[in-house]
Amino acid sequence: MKKFIVAGMMAVMLTACATDPYTGESKVAKTAWGAGIGTALGAGIGALVDGEKGALIGAGIGAASGAAAGGYMDYQAAKLRKELVGTGVQVKEIDGKIYLVMPGNITFDTNEAFIKSSFQPVVVSIAKVLKEYDKTLVQVNGYTDNTGSDAINMPLSQRRANAVADFLKMQGVAANRIIATGYGSANPIASNATAAGREQNRRVEIVLINQQ
Repeated sequence: MKKFIVAGMMAVMLTACATDPYTGESKVAKTAWGAGIGTALGAGIGALVDGEKGALIGAGIGAASGAAAGGYMDYQAAKLRKELVGTGVQVKEIDGKIYLVMPGNITFDTNEAFIKSSFQPVVVSIAKVLKEYDKTLVQVNGYTDNTGSDAINMPLSQRRANAVADFLKMQGVAANRIIATGYGSANPIASNATAAGREQNRRVEIVLINQQ
């Protein structure tokens, strides 16, 4: 039975290994990871209920449900990439979550928390996809660089997160799906020692989490 479970997971993952067209990296799609994990969990539960026969049935059910959850996020990420080509918004998939990274220089004016009119159509496009894929929790996180004090940076990052969250709500994304939080200069993604690095750190991220 253990051999069956391991073999099933390996087969699913090996057949689903592909090259990411955006990063050039070889990866296993979340659909495959979901199917593999679902196979193991389903088999284990089935075995407890009805021995080997139950394990086989459970493995099939678990694989299907796991693949569905992983595929949901894969399809959503692909749709977002298509909608956001050329906008400056990065779409990243990390640990089963989707990250939309919006640099502050294209989203807000300096020290302001009003979304630039030129960037509003981009947020409209994001909202369009979020409404289609309505099973995800939407975390809107605001960040600044380390210039200035926390007394300035924390409120600014919160206002920027709120601005993006409010705009998404105006476009019809359900309010109970959205959480907006400002983190100030925490969690930098580049060095604050250079102007280019600080520009990257001034950002808003939308993190999409599967709730299926």
